Amino acid sequence: MTSIASPTATRTAATVKARKAALGSFVGTAIEWYDFFIYGTAAALVLGKQFFPGTSDLAGTLAAFATLAVGFVARPIGGIVMGHFGDRIGRKSMLVTSLMLMGCATVAIGLLPNYAAIGVFAPILLVTLRFVQGLGVGGEWGGAVLVATENAPEGKKGLYGSAPQIGVPAGVLVANLVYLPLAAFMDDDAFNSWGWRIPFLLSAVLVGVAMWIRLGLEESDEFTASKSEAPAESMPILEVLTRHWKTVLLAGGTFIATNGIAYAYMVYVLKYGETELGFSKTTMLFLLIASCPFWMAGMAFSAHKSDTLGRRTVYIRSSITLVVAAAVFFPLIDTAIVPVMLVSMIALGFTLGCCAGPQAALFAELFPAHIRYSGASLGYQIGAILGGGLAPMIATALYAAFDTSFAITVYFVIIAVISLVSILLLPEPQLIPKNTAAQKAS
Repeated sequence: MTSIASPTATRTAATVKARKAALGSFVGTAIEWYDFFIYGTAAALVLGKQFFPGTSDLAGTLAAFATLAVGFVARPIGGIVMGHFGDRIGRKSMLVTSLMLMGCATVAIGLLPNYAAIGVFAPILLVTLRFVQGLGVGGEWGGAVLVATENAPEGKKGLYGSAPQIGVPAGVLVANLVYLPLAAFMDDDAFNSWGWRIPFLLSAVLVGVAMWIRLGLEESDEFTASKSEAPAESMPILEVLTRHWKTVLLAGGTFIATNGIAYAYMVYVLKYGETELGFSKTTMLFLLIASCPFWMAGMAFSAHKSDTLGRRTVYIRSSITLVVAAAVFFPLIDTAIVPVMLVSMIALGFTLGCCAGPQAALFAELFPAHIRYSGASLGYQIGAILGGGLAPMIATALYAAFDTSFAITVYFVIIAVISLVSILLLPEPQLIPKNTAAQKAS
């Protein structure tokens, strides 16, 4: 006799699956972004000296930040390639692939000889490995977001979709917690010689944990149903570019400020506080670490609100607040009063979190299931390359040209207004329909 699962048992199984998907998305994303961000911290603190010697401090910093930008150039490529296969064969396999690419490249950077050891091959290999990192993280976000949102219970798509979003500042937090004791207790010679490599090598352990979790994930009922109801799109990216290109561009525009200001806040400010304001590496890392929990809280708060008020409404309100926060951030930092600087970091972090919280569900709901991985990934990565990929270099160049942070403030406000206009032009997305399990249980 064939047993039939009760509605309660079905709902319980669906809840367990949703929570497992959210956990897998959060942990994997946190570790991938840990890998991506330790590079940014190293670029701000040491890579210029190790891989671009013989240049001025400014030129070395710009060169290091340029290699940071290479990862952003690779991200749309990773998003397109993994989005294609993620829409055709499944989300899970691409999440495993992205994690392996990121982990292997990160450990390799930790083992890479510097310019003094192998000459010009050192920066060439550094750029190559950074490109591989970009490929990995380019395919990560779309898959993690879809696994979380497509498996989420009805009415909680925004909240569950924030799990991979929260993984981003969690990765920043872990990365800087690893760097903090190294910067605090190692002398400069030891840190510059080999200490900076330790966070890269630790990635091997973290990736192993994330891989174990991700191998246990399941595809969502919605994705499985979309594969049985319609043949797989032979080239999902072509449908995205021909039928949804305006949506992709506007989605990317909404993310320019969130990502660009966040990267300047996470990477450039470390260097700025040390070289222009005279603070130690330890102090600047402490300020960033202290602000990260508020960044995560902003994400959870706004994601939850987006489930009741709507993604677009919450995003608009958060984007307006970001314009204000962008205008006052550097004036407060320039006071060089640590408590004031901390308040500035916390306020900006919380505001950035509020902008990012509803983004996962928003982007997922903009595209139908059979092209969702490709569409969401491309929109996200366009915003990333125009935002975070250029922000540290632009901020460094602006300060060098004008000798004042006011120029950076103007840049922050401009990109914040661009993102606000983009979300105002983007229509409210259609909610992701109920998944099969939820339909059977209802």
